[in-house]
Amino acid sequence: QVQLVESGGGLVQAGGSLRLSCAASGRSPSSYTMAWFRQAPGKEREFVAAISWSGGSTYYADSVKGRFTMSRDNAEDTVDLQMNSLKSDDTAVYYCAADRLYGSSWANDFGSWGQGTQVTVSS
Repeated sequence: QVQLVESGGGLVQAGGSLRLSCAASGRSPSSYTMAWFRQAPGKEREFVAAISWSGGSTYYADSVKGRFTMSRDNAEDTVDLQMNSLKSDDTAVYYCAADRLYGSSWANDFGSWGQGTQVTVSS
């Protein structure tokens, strides 16, 4: 498994942008699929985006497609989530996750998790 630490959350106005980062450590983090999930108060954790170990493939939830972009830097063992055109519905705790499986959007398929970072979008 890998250890994950998120950063970059905060308060932003609707329509604004925010960039989240996730630093990975442990055994071969560059070989893992990385993903972002989010959880709003009273709601289940939901998939946001994922990126393959090479960075060559990404997939997104329909709710963020065209607004969010996920990238990774395997030399630095980091992944980023650039969030543009933020809406109040994007308010949630955002979690970084990792697993060797690629293609899943189910939280239970990811074995490593960060502690989360709060994103609050004011309308």
